[in-house]
Amino acid sequence: MKGESLTLEPIGHIRTEFSEKFGIPRQSGLVEELLGRVEFLPPYRVPEAFRGLEDFSHLWLLWQFTESQGWSPTVRPPRLGGNRRMGVFATRSPFRPNPIGLSCVRLERVDLQDPAGPVLWVRGADLLDGTPIFDVKPYVPLADCRPQATGSFSDAHREDHLQVEFPPELLDLVPPERRQALLGVLAQDPRPSYHRDPQRVYGLSFAGLEVRFTVEGDRLQVRSVERNS
Repeated sequence: MKGESLTLEPIGHIRTEFSEKFGIPRQSGLVEELLGRVEFLPPYRVPEAFRGLEDFSHLWLLWQFTESQGWSPTVRPPRLGGNRRMGVFATRSPFRPNPIGLSCVRLERVDLQDPAGPVLWVRGADLLDGTPIFDVKPYVPLADCRPQATGSFSDAHREDHLQVEFPPELLDLVPPERRQALLGVLAQDPRPSYHRDPQRVYGLSFAGLEVRFTVEGDRLQVRSVERNS
């Protein structure tokens, strides 16, 4: 009704490999090897609500930024080196009037048998572990796909990636089922774009591991892998 405010409540949350913001891909779908699990709150664990969803290949997730950044009319996109201001509505920055994000993910399967089910297993999510989910909508190619669309300044960085050098003895410390996802995350260059110090050692928390690395030019060298305490 006009004049009334709308209050949104989460319907669930997503479980991912990221306990910290650093290292999360800048957009959904960049690292499809990343596997996430969307779990729903008890009122929404209704199998009928998911009927037919298994026939879709991709989904939209509507979610909430877990750390409120406040609103700013202009921001400094990392992909522009952090030294050029753009309007917040021309970016996907978290400094928004409402802390709402949108991600397109690939649906791996709908698990109706899980004790917490129905559970959605998805790939390519760019979300922090525990991120609240407000809604799930099917991706409809007829309406959602726009091959002719242009992406402004983001188009210039579409192919950005690093060559990852991961010593075999360190890679062996990573569970086999998580190796390709970790390699994909590192290849996307987790650093802020304005960081260019080849001597700096970065730490990435991923799947309960602390992965330390350096970057020189387009080469990322993994230095150590340790289990988080």
